[in-house]
Amino acid sequence: MSIEYLGLSEINGPLVVLEGVENVAYEEMVEFTIENGTKKLGRIIAAYEDKALIQVFEGTENMSLKNTRTHLTGHPMEIALSEDILGRTFDGIGQPIDGLGPITSDTKINVNGLPLNPVTRKYPRNYIRTGISAIDGLTTLIRGQKLPIFSGNGLPHDNLAAQIVQQASLGGDTDEKFAIVFAAMGVKYDVADFFRKTFEESGVSDHVVMFLNLANDPVVERLITPKVALTAAEYLAFEKGMHILVILTDITSFCEAMREVSSSKGEIPSRKGYPGYLYSELASLYERAGIVRGGEGSVTQIPILTMPNDDITHPIPDLTGYITEGQIVLDRQLHGQSIYPPISVLPSLSRLMKDGIGEGYTRADHQDVANQLFSCYAKVGDARALASVIGEDELSPLDKKYLIFGTQFEKCFIGQGADENRTIEETLDIGWKLLGLLPKEELDRIDTKVLDQYYQPTEHDAIAEAKAEAEAMNR
Repeated sequence: MSIEYLGLSEINGPLVVLEGVENVAYEEMVEFTIENGTKKLGRIIAAYEDKALIQVFEGTENMSLKNTRTHLTGHPMEIALSEDILGRTFDGIGQPIDGLGPITSDTKINVNGLPLNPVTRKYPRNYIRTGISAIDGLTTLIRGQKLPIFSGNGLPHDNLAAQIVQQASLGGDTDEKFAIVFAAMGVKYDVADFFRKTFEESGVSDHVVMFLNLANDPVVERLITPKVALTAAEYLAFEKGMHILVILTDITSFCEAMREVSSSKGEIPSRKGYPGYLYSELASLYERAGIVRGGEGSVTQIPILTMPNDDITHPIPDLTGYITEGQIVLDRQLHGQSIYPPISVLPSLSRLMKDGIGEGYTRADHQDVANQLFSCYAKVGDARALASVIGEDELSPLDKKYLIFGTQFEKCFIGQGADENRTIEETLDIGWKLLGLLPKEELDRIDTKVLDQYYQPTEHDAIAEAKAEAEAMNR
């Protein structure tokens, strides 16, 4: 029996209170009908005795305490899914906004996902190629991994996300199906338009599912958007056997929305004003990545977050780092030097990288090259610090070589074009050319056999390069 309630007890921002209700459930969907006949959706986020606290997705504008009709649906939020969602664009709660009509499907899935027994998880192995050397070479993305990008305001994380969407593939010759689910939360219209146009112009939109929650959309929608996107990803991965890469931007907007709603509920805040359940909410998103034993598909996540004031100890990056399997950190200093993508390789890592690279996956020398590049670039920092004290001319010949290596590494390995798509072989070959700038005896992280096979000294005229740079500056 369906019951409809007339009137509301209280309206507070995006929340309403309904009294005198019976048999309500947490996360149950609610349908409101306001005076002019407009319908709005809501979700029960708290229930105690005969009261229900309801979150209204479209906002509480034009809702009155007396004449609003409330209908309890008796089920959690569900979205209709089929393979037809590929190439489509939806709003933050999964409703089509591309003018191509609704998704017709008998399959409706709960956006909160189904509980997954950890025993049924399969360890991630194979890699996903992004075409970006700093990621593929040094912080390799593995299928089923969750690898966040830590960015900051003004850094080109949107461009990087768009490039990854355009270039990402399973690598090598494979007939496995691959698709991308892209979810944007709280983005401005011009940013959303940038993503939409970029995907269309590059011809990748046919295997991309987009969920867009704009900055002027209701705040509470942001709390649902990543869940809707991940539900679509799980359906395509585990029901249709596809390998899905999920890009979520910006997690900071999601957390800010959580803080706002928590404040409206009158909850006691925790660190920096965020609710105490921030960790569990983030975990409920990130842990929806992985591979199920016996299934063919996988869900891989790249959540993107902007660190407030570039503070990596802020609760959002801090908790994200606890839950996820590494991080890719963008650097403001490299961005200031016009290096794109400005990935700071030393604080970046991929914890699952070691098991998805090497012979049979990428190339036998991959791990050795990565280890050596990390080691050499760390020494570059020491050489630069010494040069700032005693001057570059007073450095030893070896330290000068490290300075040259550092500059070339940032320009040629980290830096690449916004539309440059490198294979794993090209990335590793560039790595070997850079290592050739250093004496063979300095390469102590590489096996002797591998070193003999690949090492070739690289000639580099530093004086000529310095002159060229000086001339360019004087123009």
